[in-house]
Amino acid sequence: MKYLGLDLGTRTLGVAISDSTRTIASTYGTIRFDDEDYEKALLELSSIIDMERPSKIILGFPKNMNNTIGPRAEATLSFRDMLTSKFDIEVVMQDERLSTKEASAYMIEADMSRKKRKKKIDSLAATIILQTYLDKERNDGNG
Repeated sequence: MKYLGLDLGTRTLGVAISDSTRTIASTYGTIRFDDEDYEKALLELSSIIDMERPSKIILGFPKNMNNTIGPRAEATLSFRDMLTSKFDIEVVMQDERLSTKEASAYMIEADMSRKKRKKKIDSLAATIILQTYLDKERNDGNG
């Protein structure tokens, strides 16, 4: 079964998906919506879930660097609750500190233009979040 990785922003939801062996995460795309219109994001996400049938959702959890929970993390926890009430799929929170910075660094290293980076950053961050989880799961022997 596949896993879905998500990176929630205020106007975007980066989406990544694993292969069926849950070894490699790949970018899937970005869902765009008006400021914090998470209902719209869920509506678009439901068609992806219907098509891909993931067995687990890995949601990036944006804790502060000092491990506290700020406004973005609070919004993400609310989004997790929306996910669990709408879909019958386990949602796992994955620490995502620095995932967007890491994604940006990859794209700069690949000499990608600023305009292209802006379009791809969310789905790449979701891919990093999902790959981090897959690697952790495999290393813990739970895969």
